[in-house]
Amino acid sequence: MSTPSVLFVCVHNAGRSQMAAGFLRHLAGDRVEVRSAGSLPADEINPVAIAAMREEGIDIRTETPKVLTVEAVRASDVVITMGCGDACPVFPGKRYEDWALEDPAGQDLGAVRPIRDEIRGRIEALLAEILPS
Repeated sequence: MSTPSVLFVCVHNAGRSQMAAGFLRHLAGDRVEVRSAGSLPADEINPVAIAAMREEGIDIRTETPKVLTVEAVRASDVVITMGCGDACPVFPGKRYEDWALEDPAGQDLGAVRPIRDEIRGRIEALLAEILPS
């Protein structure tokens, strides 16, 4: 069986999608190919998202927001959107999910922790579905 690939997409690729990608890389290692992108990428990762992930022992400081491309969608088996609406191209044969998550932009660490924790729970559930035990 080939390695499954997952693409996380949010508007700025600076918070939710970066946290999700960080969790998936941390929990799956090389068993899953991980991508993230944004429909309107920010200049840098949200520092509060970085702080929230560091509390979990996951360092996303070296990541950079990336623009969403058709190629990234085409190369992914699972595409998870987080508030980017219709910006994500749809291809037959892909699994699409929309995760309704609060945007951490402009929020303090106390407000971002529950978002981070919800993302972790969703990543754990996703892993149970896409990786054979």
